[in-house]
Amino acid sequence: MTIVSITPPKPHALLWPVLAALLIFGWSSGFVGIRYASEEASVAVLLFWRTVLSGVILLPFALAFGPRMKLRGILEQMAFGVMSVFLYLGGFALAIEQRVPTGLVALIADLLPLAMAALSQPVLGERLTRFQWLGTAIAISGVLLVSLDSLSIGTAPIWAYGLTVASMLIFALASVLYKRRRTVNMPIHQSLCIHTLTGAVLFGACGLWQGSLMPPLTESFALGITWLILAGTFLSYGVYYTSLLLYPVAKVSAIIYLSPAVTMIWAWALFSEPMTTAMFLGLAITLVGVWMTARN
Repeated sequence: MTIVSITPPKPHALLWPVLAALLIFGWSSGFVGIRYASEEASVAVLLFWRTVLSGVILLPFALAFGPRMKLRGILEQMAFGVMSVFLYLGGFALAIEQRVPTGLVALIADLLPLAMAALSQPVLGERLTRFQWLGTAIAISGVLLVSLDSLSIGTAPIWAYGLTVASMLIFALASVLYKRRRTVNMPIHQSLCIHTLTGAVLFGACGLWQGSLMPPLTESFALGITWLILAGTFLSYGVYYTSLLLYPVAKVSAIIYLSPAVTMIWAWALFSEPMTTAMFLGLAITLVGVWMTARN
């Protein structure tokens, strides 16, 4: 299968606000599904059922709609699945299991746009202006302010801290490579199907090595997995990859800076966790930085 660079048609002006809203909704809502599902299952079991059910649901659509998938395209998308699903999600999950504080893991994960901005110039030739770099700095300061109350160093082994940074960098690299080298005639529902099934095989192997893949038959686990499949996988990954095909990397990734603040709103609305003045101030600062970074 031939790999070429495709210049998509210019999208409608109103499409970006819609995609941005859906992206931050899906990206930040993953916290909700994990909160429900992880109370009764190990991380490996949780990630296995999230990915295998997502892949199985997408599989009939991937086979029935779109061009016939060829081996080269499948192998390419499997590589992206290893990077963007197994190593990214699994790396953060393992770091948390090794007692890296959740707030610190979340902060490192939310620095993903900075890594993507740094990689976009050498890999894609997309250069940020000084105005956009200033916006990036402002957005990062807002993220730090939002996350300040939940930050701690913890007592995890040194390699676990490095694992969180490596997981973030791997996903950033996968994102810019996905934009640069995308398989011709491979729609997003087909590529996402391959990504999730690839992750399911690897998470399944990890779960079996730990003991069992049997899910807890409880309402909270079912609710959490359903949420993670619909919002955390189909919505967030689908909108993310669609946006990458249509817009510059810096414009798309800047929206992720809003994830910590919106996650705090989810936690306040669903779990009655407190909102502080610093969080609101951080949200306002982040919004300014995102607006500056995402400008054309």
